Amino acid sequence: MLNLKLDTDPRWVKNAVENNIEQILTDHAYCELKAAATAAAYIVRYPEKEELVDKMVALSREEMAHFDMVHKEIKRRGFVLGSQQKDDYVGYLMKFVRKGEGEEKKFIDNMLFAAMIEARSCERFKVISDHISDQPLAEFYRDLMASEARHYTLFIKLAKQYADPAAVDQRWQEWLEYEKKVIGLFGKDERIHG
Repeated sequence: MLNLKLDTDPRWVKNAVENNIEQILTDHAYCELKAAATAAAYIVRYPEKEELVDKMVALSREEMAHFDMVHKEIKRRGFVLGSQQKDDYVGYLMKFVRKGEGEEKKFIDNMLFAAMIEARSCERFKVISDHISDQPLAEFYRDLMASEARHYTLFIKLAKQYADPAAVDQRWQEWLEYEKKVIGLFGKDERIHG
């Protein structure tokens, strides 16, 4: 369904996640917070797109609810929310957003940028839920996985609603190829995308 070009090696769970659960949860919490902020930013950027505004209001609420869920999981485990770390993966994806090529192309890329992050998060949550020995955490990530898939498709649908669907499909293929290179650089650390 996601059509990502490079799957996460399940050994990432054993090598990076299981030994660094506090760091993974902290990184995940900040991912949810940034997703809520991105949804709010799209409201400011595209106020004339009424359905997009409605969807982003709902999405920002849902992402904040996810932040709350992750934060509660952090506290339940006796951890404390740590500091936010720079997300190089997202930084590299941002470099692929077209600028100066017209508003429609920039809009398409903004939607696909968000879709890509949601798609990779969904894929990572599945890998964690399928391979982690901590069963409560496996269930936690399995439950969140479906939301990430919904968010991924939401951004694709919005791109196609407000821009040429064929252009969106073509650009999405370019995003998939680009992301394959990016995740190959970063996909091994104790971070959701890193």
